[in-house]
Amino acid sequence: MTLSTTSSGLIPDTSSQDIAIAPRSRKRFAIYAVAGLAVLGALAWLLMSLGGAQRSVAAERLRLATVTRGAFVSDLSAQGRVVAAVSPTLYAPALGTVALKVAAGERVKQNQLLAVLDSPEVTNEFERENANLQGLHATFDRERVDVETSRLQNRQAVELAKVSVESAERELKRAQDALGVLPKVEADRRADELRIAQVKYQHAQDEFKLKNQSLDFQLRTRKLEVDRQQLLVDNLQRRVDELNIVAPVDGVIGTLNVVQRQAIAANAPILTVVDLSKLEVEIQVPETYADSLGLDMPAEVTIGARTVRGHLTAISPEVNNNLVTGRVAFDDAVPPELRQNQRISTRIVLDNREGVVQLPRGSFIDAGGGRYAYVLRDGVAQRTPITLGAVAIDRVEVTSGLKPDDVVVISGDDAFDNAASVLVR
Repeated sequence: MTLSTTSSGLIPDTSSQDIAIAPRSRKRFAIYAVAGLAVLGALAWLLMSLGGAQRSVAAERLRLATVTRGAFVSDLSAQGRVVAAVSPTLYAPALGTVALKVAAGERVKQNQLLAVLDSPEVTNEFERENANLQGLHATFDRERVDVETSRLQNRQAVELAKVSVESAERELKRAQDALGVLPKVEADRRADELRIAQVKYQHAQDEFKLKNQSLDFQLRTRKLEVDRQQLLVDNLQRRVDELNIVAPVDGVIGTLNVVQRQAIAANAPILTVVDLSKLEVEIQVPETYADSLGLDMPAEVTIGARTVRGHLTAISPEVNNNLVTGRVAFDDAVPPELRQNQRISTRIVLDNREGVVQLPRGSFIDAGGGRYAYVLRDGVAQRTPITLGAVAIDRVEVTSGLKPDDVVVISGDDAFDNAASVLVR
């Protein structure tokens, strides 16, 4: 083929061989897209209609779990620190100057002298009241002598009255024997004298009894005064003895709150004795578990690589910073490697039962308040009323509404919008 040339002598282009292509219609593409969406919508509507579902949710957005029956252990873990079960703090019984006999960290035995408090106020009061007691003892002894003297005098009066009666009886008998010699008037006078003597004797006996009772009361009053003063002196003697501060238990001096020869007020702390042979674990748990805690609940204390058994011995009645404080004591001997204020982990078993229907714990508990759950059957999650029981850290007890092998949505139901049934695709 021969190429033609222009008048300028250049090679001509191939524009004469180009074929024009008509542009693709955008309207036809839009029609296809709308038709595809319509087909998908119809298919989704058909699937939802067949399952009776009101909404559709992707399975990837859900957490599913199977209901099981088995052992249910409800427990909680808490960090605690080792504290002394017995760590009494000793206080000053009165105002005075303290003289320490021990140093911090020193081991002491029970009843060992730890400090002496010099309190002139207590000492002087004891001496004064003790002197009053001695005076009351002397008064009581003198009163007892006076009472015995009065008793003798009263007894003498009775005896004299008796002698007068006996004398009057003899005089009357003589007058009666000499009635022919003596006039009858003399015999009557002697009879009157006998009667007078008998009345005096009877009154002397009655008076003797009454005076003895009065003397007994008088002596008893003096004795009560002595006893009352003795109680006061005994109390002051106790306060004087308390000035010698002794160790209540075997242990170690923990804290000294005063220095040597320091003047302190009454009831001021002096020192603390720590009994290291009786250690416990002080734990703090969230207040949400406060109602579940109970005394003597089993506990497990993790010390290094081993676990030691214990039990809950005390629960604080108050809540501080949303935490409840408790004490765990060891069932056996205290592990020797423990140190005071050491941080350890504690596990408390709240519940331990067999044959319990249960589910893994999930956000569905909070979302529905534990009143319902979505059970998956044939690809459709149906809203089912349930009743929950005990709640553990990772599991929850189901008391009604579910049975073993049911598949339940345990994630939140925000995407379900409280629908009665939801298609899971």
